[in-house]
Amino acid sequence: MSVATRMSWVDRQAGLAVARQCDLAGVARATVYGRQLVREESEEDLILMRLIDEEYTRRPFYGSRRMVVYLARQGYAVNRKRVQRLMRRMGLAGMAPGPSTSIKHPDHQVYPYLLRGIEVSRPNQVWSTDITYIRLARGFVYLVAIIDWYSRQVLAWRISNNLDTSFCVECLADALSLHGKPEIFNSDQGSQFTGAAFTGVLKGVGIAISMDGRGRALDNIFVERLWRSVKYEEVYLKGYGTVTELTRGLTEYFVFYNNERPHQSLDNRTPNAVYADGHGGGARIPDYFGTAREASLANTGQRCSAAIEAMDAA
Repeated sequence: MSVATRMSWVDRQAGLAVARQCDLAGVARATVYGRQLVREESEEDLILMRLIDEEYTRRPFYGSRRMVVYLARQGYAVNRKRVQRLMRRMGLAGMAPGPSTSIKHPDHQVYPYLLRGIEVSRPNQVWSTDITYIRLARGFVYLVAIIDWYSRQVLAWRISNNLDTSFCVECLADALSLHGKPEIFNSDQGSQFTGAAFTGVLKGVGIAISMDGRGRALDNIFVERLWRSVKYEEVYLKGYGTVTELTRGLTEYFVFYNNERPHQSLDNRTPNAVYADGHGGGARIPDYFGTAREASLANTGQRCSAAIEAMDAA
């Protein structure tokens, strides 16, 4: 029976929870939610979110306080609570140094960062993932992608209009079915990646799990660079109005990114070519601080990035 037929069984007005209806119908919740209209925000909030998105892409260390100052310079006098609300809605958090105040989910295990001092010397040695906010004309969606560190190839991606875990799990399943499995999989500590639904897939096929330290966005530096490329080379230039248009545009862009776009750090080769022949890629995350230094910083609540590296930008 077709997915469209099974989706027609799901009634959002029924008394039974949508998640349970999806389980019974055998369809992914992300597929059902993805067909909803994108939630509309006020005109001013959309303008503020556009400005925040552009500034955060340039300066990911900006938190809500600096964003308030930045917005004021752009002519928008807004208070910090409003900026915090919008940044939470967008899934953004500054990576500036500061005391550790994050509260772990009581049911989610957080795994250590395994990439410090590691030299990535072959395809499928290390994969990583992240989620970013993508603006539309009258709303926004979230994009998740999985990238191979050696070649910078985008292995799989999905979009969703909410931060439900299911679209991340589906993206992971796509990558595994198309490209085999990595030795190490790295992510941040977002609840989408620490939950059993996601980590269970990784553990089930014997993949070592690595997670960034809190406030250390550069521990996942290659995905951060991918987001800059996607936004400056595609999203900001095209100004997509609908999810359908965005999906079509990103499909074309990632084909271009993998197969045509030269990457400086790959000696101007393409990710697909490097991934295919296993030559010309690689990465190394230096251990500048050492175990003792890291332990000392942990005791004081300070943060340091393990991914300060000297490679040219992709």
